[in-house]
Formats: sequence, C-alpha cells, structure tokens
Amino acid sequence: MKRLLSVLMIGILATVTYGQEIKSDFFDLVPYVTTPKDVVDAIMKLGDVSQNDVVYDLGSGDGRIPIEAARRFGTKGFGIEIDAELVAESKALAKEAGVSHLVSFIQGDLFELELSEATVLVIYLFPDINLKLRPKLQKLSPGTKIITHNYDMGDWKPDQHLEVMGDDGKVHKLFLWVIPETK
Repeated sequence: MKRLLSVLMIGILATVTYGQEIKSDFFDLVPYVTTPKDVVDAIMKLGDVSQNDVVYDLGSGDGRIPIEAARRFGTKGFGIEIDAELVAESKALAKEAGVSHLVSFIQGDLFELELSEATVLVIYLFPDINLKLRPKLQKLSPGTKIITHNYDMGDWKPDQHLEVMGDDGKVHKLFLWVIPETK
C-alpha cells in the first residue's frame, strides 16, 4: 500500500510540476504588460470604435480595452486571457465600471477562440504569435479592423500606422489593417 501511495504521489507531483513549467514558459514568452491610457485612447480612435462594434482583445490582461470601449460607446466586448487571476480582475473591473452586462472575459487559448463576431480585434502580443494568428485573421469578415500594439504582422502592409507617446513616457506603435472585400 505504501508503494502504491508513493507511486501516486510521484505521479501527482510530476504532473503539477510539468504544468507549472508550461505555464511559466508561456508567461515568459508573453508577459503581461499593461497598455497605457493614452494608448487605449489612440486604439479607440484608430479603430473608429462605435456602439455598433464588437471589440475583441486577444491577451486581454486586466480587460481595460473592452471595458473602456463599453464604458465610452456602449460597445460589446470580449477578452481572452490565459491567466485566471487577470480574468477575475477583468470581471471585477467591468462590474466596477458598470459594464459587466456588455463585456465578458474567459480564460483560454486564443488560438481556439472563434473570432467571427469581432468587428474590431486588438492584439498586443509578440511578432511570432501575431504571425501564427494570421490564418485565423484571414477568415474574418470584410471590414473587420485588426489593431496591433507595438508589433506588426510581418509582410502584411498596414492600412495605417501611428506612434503614440504613452503616459508611461514610451513611444507605442499601433498598426491597423482592415479586412478587404473578397473579389
């Protein structure tokens, strides 16, 4: 019986340790970095966000972009985040802002997310992840706006590009692509 318990404990510890390594490695690849308020403002303007939009934020962190769009314009919003604590924080901040009926946040894998409802898609991820997302992004409806923060989409030429001085004292690059009509 002791041997069986020992084997089970080793198995459980190995599973927990393995899971922590994956999580740690992922967070090392995609750290949580907040978007300054001035940059959030510029994203809203660049995306010409209105009440008719559905704003998706991939790697939504504390949810500030969907929350701000909902607060300002009554826009529906959605955020996906891998960190459960940030998802909980996003939900609490949405409730505090009085927009929890307009926005939702989930913990999950952004590569598994259905994006078809998005009219404005915001991405603040590293270039290699942006490139891996391109096949999904190509399936978006014509007119959908994709805005990336600091990193472009490789050889995709943006429709607009601007630089914003953030309230953090750093220059932030924003790139906009609009999914074209199919021929």
